Amino acid sequence: SYRPVRQVAGCGATKDMGKMLGGEEEKDPEAAKKKKEEEEERQEALRQQEEERKDKHRKMEAEREVVRQSIRDKYGLKKKEEKEAEEKAAMEQACEGSLTRAKKAIPAGCGDEEDEDEESILDTVLKFLPGPLKDMFKK
Repeated sequence: SYRPVRQVAGCGATKDMGKMLGGEEEKDPEAAKKKKEEEEERQEALRQQEEERKDKHRKMEAEREVVRQSIRDKYGLKKKEEKEAEEKAAMEQACEGSLTRAKKAIPAGCGDEEDEDEESILDTVLKFLPGPLKDMFKK
């Protein structure tokens, strides 16, 4: 059976809850103005916190970059951007007189064994074929 829910004092129901559920809002213009000012102050505080957070991260990143650079100097490493720029310049220099793109290096032995592989594949297939089909392929 259905029993209506009663509001009990101290159960967390406040005037704000009543407003959220569609109840009467305060009509006081002073209160509305005060709320608006508080909201603007809150937004300004959030913006300020965000700026402080960004500044903190910028400083941390700058410190990290100093450490990275000292490591690069110590071990003779280069930045990714520098490496990529050098590789690109080397490729352009190699391709300067050519109208086609640079050829890729083919590892040794990649094209030499192809015929032997094809024969062994054909032999493997022939093993599984019935007699009359084997004769056709052998001719």
